Amino acid sequence: MAHYEAISVAEGAAMLEALFHESPTGLMVLDRELRILRISASTPVLRTAPPEEIIGRHFTEVYDISGPGEVEAMLHGVLERGAPIRGRLVGARRKGARGPECQFRVSASRLEDGQGKILGVLAEIVDVTEREKVRTRLRVLGSVRERTGRTLDVVATCEELVQAVVPDLADIAVVEVVDAVVRGEEPPPSPLGRDVPLRRAAVGRSGGEEQVQAHPVGDVRSLPFPTPYAQTLTDLKPRLVALGPETPWLAAVPPRAEVIRASGAHSLITTPLTLRGTVLGLLSLYRTDQADVYDQRDVTLAVAVAAHTALCIDNARRYTREHTIALTIQRHLLLPQPATGTTVETAHLYVPSDVGGGGSFDTFALSGGRTALVVGEVAGQGIHAVTTMGQIRTATHSLAALGLEPDELLARLNDTAISLAQERAVLPPDDPMPLTGSCAYAVYDPLAQTCTIALAGHPPPVIAHPDGSTEILHLPSGPPLGSTEGPPFAAGKVPLTDGSVLAFYNPSLLSQSADVLPRVLAHTDRPLQDLCDDVLYRLGNDIRHSEVILLLARTHPFPADQVAAWRLDYHPEAVATARAHTQQQLTHWGVDEETTYTTELIVSELITNAIRYGAPPVHLRLIKDRTLTCEVRDSNSLAPRVRHAKTVDEGGRGLSIIAQLTQNWGVRYSPLDGKTVWAEQTLPHAPVPCPLQRP
Repeated sequence: MAHYEAISVAEGAAMLEALFHESPTGLMVLDRELRILRISASTPVLRTAPPEEIIGRHFTEVYDISGPGEVEAMLHGVLERGAPIRGRLVGARRKGARGPECQFRVSASRLEDGQGKILGVLAEIVDVTEREKVRTRLRVLGSVRERTGRTLDVVATCEELVQAVVPDLADIAVVEVVDAVVRGEEPPPSPLGRDVPLRRAAVGRSGGEEQVQAHPVGDVRSLPFPTPYAQTLTDLKPRLVALGPETPWLAAVPPRAEVIRASGAHSLITTPLTLRGTVLGLLSLYRTDQADVYDQRDVTLAVAVAAHTALCIDNARRYTREHTIALTIQRHLLLPQPATGTTVETAHLYVPSDVGGGGSFDTFALSGGRTALVVGEVAGQGIHAVTTMGQIRTATHSLAALGLEPDELLARLNDTAISLAQERAVLPPDDPMPLTGSCAYAVYDPLAQTCTIALAGHPPPVIAHPDGSTEILHLPSGPPLGSTEGPPFAAGKVPLTDGSVLAFYNPSLLSQSADVLPRVLAHTDRPLQDLCDDVLYRLGNDIRHSEVILLLARTHPFPADQVAAWRLDYHPEAVATARAHTQQQLTHWGVDEETTYTTELIVSELITNAIRYGAPPVHLRLIKDRTLTCEVRDSNSLAPRVRHAKTVDEGGRGLSIIAQLTQNWGVRYSPLDGKTVWAEQTLPHAPVPCPLQRP
């Protein structure tokens, strides 16, 4: 080999020194016996020990190499033939170190002196671990798409899946399919019933077939509950779970726990095999001691793999594409996402029964920054119970829009239930349509920091105070919905401090274990969804055949700088005063000019009506939240009504104007304070408030 150079020996030595210290790639010099003579500073992964433990030792004594014989033969070939090796991929880790291998791109060249004497080997090393991980994920996804679904047999499709993901994505892969799907029947819709049997269709492992299994292939059984496996098929969300000796849910699955510990599995991904809302099965992926722990990128890949596999299983099974009517209705009744506002954080736990129940929960906004919290259930099961609860829920929303107090709302809701029961009394005897139930209806007022609660045959809520103390509220309870006899409905008002947690539930929850809820709620500083999950895990299998509902609400006061209130003189001049207060306050809040002008007009109409038709005292309140609310209160409890003024009439158009200008408006009544007329407007994005200057 010809050399083209015009530098001295000293310059060459200096350049070599700079190369070892400044080169972005790792450099390693080996002698003819493949002992390490020098290693550069740019290979920190390989320099994890003191120099005396590295220099002078054979490279296989310092590093655990994947395929050490092949790597050694490659380097000896470079020494003997002088032909360089470029870009060979080698996996390595420090000798005795645990965990996954790092991937390196290695190039090697023979070193000679000026007389052609062989000195050793120079290895150029580049860490390509992350790049190889990306390539591996893409390779796995491509392999799954290519190899999975080549047959129209469900079990064969599952076997193709585990062959495609092991060992690149998982050291152990388990596919469990709903037994009815294996037989070609219609798959159950989500959430999956806890007693639905699943067949272990395929198991793949990188350590060989001789390893012990928790259950043999072909075994049919329902999923253990509560565990990540069951939860994944309840809400159809993937789980990334760290496994260890103290993992709490392993106690519920002794056979699986034994195999998990024996295999050294430290990381688990469970992802549902689901298509168009139906549950086909479950994919469980494990990594053991020598592999990387899973991260969110692996979860994303697992979800993509599961989605393709579910489609292939669906094609093989030729299932009917429709969902049952009952489950469709129930999915629309229950909240898809907890409603969380400025003053109320909510989270829920819903565990459906195997046959479908009539339970429901709801949260929705009311006027004046208030929030309604509802939990209830009707007797019965299946489609009849679900449709009945749908009617009750619709009636609840309609009555709440009228601004009724909780006790009055339940009284009218009971009248509605009785009326519906009378209509259904003429149905054939073989059409059971139960219409008795229970309900807890609460209204939280963040301005007064109180919660008014009324009960209809329902257990009272549990309140957890910020100091960790809990109590079951002692509230008057009215008769169940649909009852024609019993005491009148009554409401109780409870003061709440910032950070208090209210827990509404159905009777099935506390009937299983009365002390679970107070013990969990003693830790009110935890996220609400974590509290819900903790309740579920503590109940365990006690709720296997029951519908369980838990609605948690953490309350906060309304921000004081977002509320303004004035008491006005009972005189026509109060209209101008109110407009001036409104303009000044909205300018401080940074509300745009158009909304400010509209609000002044609304306030003028409301104050004018209060002065003309109401009674003193008159109060004006402005509330800025996600909407802008104007409230005018006077002591006259007579209800205003919208008039249809004639063309020649000079007045009578006030409420009609308000109805046109606002998103919503209404009237609330109080036995002590008369009535409050309110109007809400949507707010565009507002700038930061400017300092308020008061005269």
